Amino acid sequence: MGRSGLRVSRMGLGTMTWGSDTDADEAASQLVAFVDAGGTLVDTADIYAEGEAERLLGSLLGDLVPRDDVVVATKAVARRTEGPFGGGASRGALLSALEGSLRRLGTDHVDLWQLHAWDACVPIDETLSALEYAVNSGKARYVGVSNYAGWQLATAAARAAAVAPIVAAQFEYSLLERGIEREAGPAAEHHGIGLLPWAPLGRGVLTGKYRTGTPADSRGASSVFAGYVEHHRTDRAARIVQAVATAAEGLGTSPLVVALAWVRDRPGVVAPVVGARDTGQLTGSLSAEALNLPTAIRSALDDVSAIEAGYPERGPH
Repeated sequence: MGRSGLRVSRMGLGTMTWGSDTDADEAASQLVAFVDAGGTLVDTADIYAEGEAERLLGSLLGDLVPRDDVVVATKAVARRTEGPFGGGASRGALLSALEGSLRRLGTDHVDLWQLHAWDACVPIDETLSALEYAVNSGKARYVGVSNYAGWQLATAAARAAAVAPIVAAQFEYSLLERGIEREAGPAAEHHGIGLLPWAPLGRGVLTGKYRTGTPADSRGASSVFAGYVEHHRTDRAARIVQAVATAAEGLGTSPLVVALAWVRDRPGVVAPVVGARDTGQLTGSLSAEALNLPTAIRSALDDVSAIEAGYPERGPH
């Protein structure tokens, strides 16, 4: 994980739908399949299903899968609520969130604790003091951030280096969303921070399932996730999906595998975090580990999904 001593599998298991669309039996099946395939990184958050995702994961650790066999990563969203500790990313709010996560997960520590978003209303040094406490107390082995802009990531990394180094940064990153390549990705590389892409399949669009409509059992048909998927159902996305489908046909594999292999091998990427509707879909994602994209296909996908860098990212000239 970046320049740290933390080691994780090349794919991470996401749990955003656990406790809502994914029930306990299916979650158990996914976790077992993931660990049996060599997976170690399991990512969750205190906001997923209002805490039910953490609670469900915690119920599966120990009896079903040994706690020491997985790297448990969670995130603190630090929402602004009523009360004295409803202060977003304030020290009080974050430490309260951490205690809640530990309680729901049924563990005395998390292996990776991440800040879900930047909070402009709280001094960064106060926010980082919560990370320092978490590490020094042993309640978090490592710390990271999520969805930070490039300047935010660089600022936090520089200020935290001496007290609680930031080792991981989560961003949406896929063939459909390459925005982090402008500033956030280079900032992470400069500070030795590993990238954990979320939505590496373009919120499901890169699988090709939406090319001719909206499958009834897909997230796009869900009242909860329809808007989440619709974000990437654009003309540009359609061109990229077609290119991925063409590459998959030529390689004798699925678009899902091609899209995952592309993001997995991008500079700085440690482990794409994949969610799945069911165990079969998860197994398909894990099979991407066996594919090495030919250079010509990788270049073609780079070209069709390229974004404008612009000034000042590409330099003054």
